Amino acid sequence: MPRDKSTSVVWLLFDIAALRMSINDVNQDLKEREIVLKQGRRKDNVEDVLKHPLQKVDIDKKEFSKNNNRFERKADKVYRKWPKARPENQDKNLIPMSMAGKSFVEQDEVMNQSKVNLIVNSLVKGTVISIPEKINKTKAVVNSKVENTTTKINKIRDAVNGQTKANLDVKSHSLTKAPPAVQEKTRPPALKENSVKKVHRINDTVVMSHNEVHVDAGLQKNLSNELLKPAESDKPKNIIDNTGKHGNTFNRTKPDIIQKPSGQKAEDPEEEALQVPHSTSVLVRRSGGHHKVMALDATDRPRDPVAVGQFGQPARVPRDKELESRRRWSEGFFNVFLSEQIPIDRAVPDTRPQICSENLVHDNLPSTSVIFCFVDEVWSTLLRSVHSVLNRSPPHLLKEIILVDDCSTKDYLREQLDVYMSQFPKVRIIRLKERQGLIRARMAGAAAATGEVLTFLDSHIECNVGWLEPLLERVYLDRKKVVCPVIEVISDKDMSYMLVDNFQRGIFRWPLVFGWSALPEEYIRKNQIKDSDPIRCPVMAGGLFSIDKSYFYELGAYDPGLDVWGGENMEISFKIWMCGGEIEIIPCSRVGHIFRGDNPYKFPKDRVKTVERNLARVAEVWLDEYKELFYGHGYHHLLDKSVTDIGNLTEQIELRKKLKCKSFKWYLDNVYPDLVAPLVKAEGLIFNAGTRKCLVFQNHNLFLDKCDLTNKSQHFSYTWLRMLRQNTSCLAPQEKQIIMEPCDNTKTHLRWMHKSGKVLTEHVMIEGHSRPICLEAGVKADGIFLKDCDPINTFQKWQFTHYYAE
Repeated sequence: MPRDKSTSVVWLLFDIAALRMSINDVNQDLKEREIVLKQGRRKDNVEDVLKHPLQKVDIDKKEFSKNNNRFERKADKVYRKWPKARPENQDKNLIPMSMAGKSFVEQDEVMNQSKVNLIVNSLVKGTVISIPEKINKTKAVVNSKVENTTTKINKIRDAVNGQTKANLDVKSHSLTKAPPAVQEKTRPPALKENSVKKVHRINDTVVMSHNEVHVDAGLQKNLSNELLKPAESDKPKNIIDNTGKHGNTFNRTKPDIIQKPSGQKAEDPEEEALQVPHSTSVLVRRSGGHHKVMALDATDRPRDPVAVGQFGQPARVPRDKELESRRRWSEGFFNVFLSEQIPIDRAVPDTRPQICSENLVHDNLPSTSVIFCFVDEVWSTLLRSVHSVLNRSPPHLLKEIILVDDCSTKDYLREQLDVYMSQFPKVRIIRLKERQGLIRARMAGAAAATGEVLTFLDSHIECNVGWLEPLLERVYLDRKKVVCPVIEVISDKDMSYMLVDNFQRGIFRWPLVFGWSALPEEYIRKNQIKDSDPIRCPVMAGGLFSIDKSYFYELGAYDPGLDVWGGENMEISFKIWMCGGEIEIIPCSRVGHIFRGDNPYKFPKDRVKTVERNLARVAEVWLDEYKELFYGHGYHHLLDKSVTDIGNLTEQIELRKKLKCKSFKWYLDNVYPDLVAPLVKAEGLIFNAGTRKCLVFQNHNLFLDKCDLTNKSQHFSYTWLRMLRQNTSCLAPQEKQIIMEPCDNTKTHLRWMHKSGKVLTEHVMIEGHSRPICLEAGVKADGIFLKDCDPINTFQKWQFTHYYAE
């Protein structure tokens, strides 16, 4: 009998050992899955995968590729392919379709539960049937042991399940939602008549059913002082707390920012675990260390691989819908019809350079507030923009999304938007009661933001995978770095996602016109720049960038004197570079953007005059003596202050002194040396072809004499404002005579036309006269006079020693 007992116990010990080994296998399998989920991106080269290759775009050429066959490669080469069946000989690690619609956590729990059940069943069966017949007499004893063993096994199984859950939760912040094609989640219910809670008031404050803000009309009055003040703590003063008490961020405007009740739980358990009450300033960050960039790409429901526009592919308008598509174009100045056919959480190709997925970033990156400003934005593109941020941003880094509604007129951007966004705890809505324009709307959003970094995005974009962490990493390393993603193109015609070539940077041409330009090949070779390296950017596009919030306010935010839209990107770019900061484009961060041919909304004032006025403010504050290049490229009329009032510049000039900013000459030499920026159009001696002599101004007299480069009285310059100048004196007509008088950029009679047009290019002609009047030398070189222009008269032909521009 002792021997029989020992035999059963030995068998039992063997089976328990086997169980422990199986548990270890389960844990190892979970760890491997965790690594796969964390990396989450293919290891192959983008160029190998994107055979089309994703419509490369050269923005300089202004015309995008129209090749309709650019998406020949299949979607499963860009996104992981999930199996549709599980044959007997299939790899055991593949996920069966019976689990489609379940999250990663649910799938792993089911699969590991199955493994444990198999182990337990084999253990129990093995313990019973392995007992020889010769110990049947001790069957009662063995059965007792089996019952005890089964109890222990159940406890072990429960422990395994708990451990499985724990292991899956280690990196739960990176799994806010399931990846493509596997998660199943119900859509929000359709908007119903009684689906919105009634509006009520607390101390004359309008309280809506969702995170909503109303800003009074007074925002436009002296907006500069109020909006330049950041929130003093992580909790903005104007957020209503549990007690109903509230304060103001804008002293004169009384915006009402409504926050969800503190007791309301987050939508996802992982998100809830990461949330921190607004009453504290604690940052949810992991301990020091590094990790690979997360390539999150969640979806609200199982992804339909054949949906219109899925994976960034071009969409097509059915023949019977072409008229409707054309009719609706003006709603957004892009193909609104096609946009509405495309899933609001569609996938886009991962266009990052290959090395980007292997890059390490710090664990304790700062959090960010993503700010969208919009007016009458198309419903589908606004939602797609928000979803792309929610689905592809690590939740512990995304503090909030702030939607600033600049007094939209579309009904769907009111109650319907409130109801839809109420399902996302991190989305807040600010409503401006009067139209303020993009610049002041951004300042309102920044003042309400609670994140450490401000990320501004346009409201018709799609963020790509891994877009956020590379931006925050650069700001983490240097708070004075202002970083921009590579802005790729979403076609306004077929809504396809198009890859932009690397090494593009933002630049400007005179008169302060923004554009894109490739880095010179010589510069790339000399500095051994890789396709994933940050690119120094002289001027940002202005629509998409991240900046440390405190640094934003140290710089004075935007010039509050700028109206609506235009020139703000120039102003903040010059300010950053000249006052100690840097602007970089980060190739490992990619965001698609719809470039529209026109604005679908109206300007409160004349658009052209608004932009011109803004640029004039920028020129006067930041360009120093180079501002003449701006005015000389077609903006002479802005010099007349009686016609164009650019406002008071005292605060901006004092801010520049306070920040001890460098000169614009320093900016040209160190940041943008390849810009052609001569201070004058021509200079040197003024040679007359008829007399073979040069113009002289000496002892208050004008005459002609033998040319002498060493004689300073013969040196003149032809300025960008078209004046013939020597020191502070300029040539001026006086009846038929010529005199010299003090230069004044606002006096139109001091302007002369030279080297312009197709005729009389060598002549010097009075600007704006009713008939062509030219400068002519006396036949005996006894003076200069005004005569009717004669194309063949050599005494009317003049030449400078040096020409720098036509």
